[in-house]
Amino acid sequence: MLIPFTDLPDQARVWIYQASRPFSKEEKADITQEIEAFLKQWAAHGSDLVTSYEIPYDRFIVIGLNEEVQGATGCSIDSSVRFIQTLESKYQIELLDKMNVTHKEGDKLLYTPLKEFRALAKKRKISSSTIVFNNLVVDKAEYTSHWEVPAGQSWHSRFIK
Repeated sequence: MLIPFTDLPDQARVWIYQASRPFSKEEKADITQEIEAFLKQWAAHGSDLVTSYEIPYDRFIVIGLNEEVQGATGCSIDSSVRFIQTLESKYQIELLDKMNVTHKEGDKLLYTPLKEFRALAKKRKISSSTIVFNNLVVDKAEYTSHWEVPAGQSWHSRFIK
């Protein structure tokens, strides 16, 4: 069952997929339809899952699941990963590569390989105040309060000297 993202409880589990580039307006419209179709039929052991999603910055796909109603299972998580893989293939975009960091430089979002991010931090081109996206948050409460944060307040801080 698909509900508005704002209706998910703070404890709802979230998965964040960052795209290697922004979605075009047409891609976002198509991806929105595909996500909604997937989430409406997403189930665990035959039970419907209470889900929602957002596409912030035309650059991320955030899927939320109210586990108080029905939790995800290994099979349902596998099906969601397969769905994301189909989006990667169809739109020629990376969504599952966790070895990249998205951070802000002024108004721009930059998608940077982790190795390069570390080098930029070493050269002091990235500081503890650089805004990063902490895609390791696990629930809606963390997502709303600790997803878009200064690097010094996330796991990225280990690279800042």
